Amino acid sequence: MPGSVFLAGIILGLSIAAPVGPMGLLCINQTIQRGLFAGLAIGAGIATGDAAYGAIAAFGFTAVTSLLIAYALPLRLIGGAFLLWLGIQSFRMIGQPRIARSAGEGRGLAASYAMAVGLTLTNPATIVSFIAAFTALGLATQQGGALVMVGGVFLGSAAWWVILCSFVALGSRAVTPALMRWIDILSAAFLTGFGLAALLGLL
Repeated sequence: MPGSVFLAGIILGLSIAAPVGPMGLLCINQTIQRGLFAGLAIGAGIATGDAAYGAIAAFGFTAVTSLLIAYALPLRLIGGAFLLWLGIQSFRMIGQPRIARSAGEGRGLAASYAMAVGLTLTNPATIVSFIAAFTALGLATQQGGALVMVGGVFLGSAAWWVILCSFVALGSRAVTPALMRWIDILSAAFLTGFGLAALLGLL
């Protein structure tokens, strides 16, 4: 049934997005550094990337899957280098007033979204998770099931990022400037660490 396929897609999208990893940390970091809308732009980009990989898995694009897996190492290195650069940029923003951080935020939302899509697509291991899940569920093979499933994946992933960014944004407003500085330092450090770990082949 389309309804059950859609629900399964939502649950799958949530389960893929929820574990805290480099992209989750990036979303948290950008919400803290630049505000709610910057975090939501990152989240929307991640959800789009998840849906793209879900579509490749659901529609059976085996040639694309094989190509992505074959180039997993250089893709991971590209993603790691970019995460490292973002971590360094985050360190440079520590201590800046919130108003200065969010200046021009609206102009940068499209760039943040595109960046998140690109970074999400540098992790082809995600597609393996979708293939395994779709095979186990056996739902995407139903008539129209693939498209419905992909829609559910996007909605489930997007819902998680909206919830996460909203909580982070609310929390960041309630903390003192001194505590915010330490949060900035920790988020930048972890983001830099994820980038280095990817470059060193630890992720």
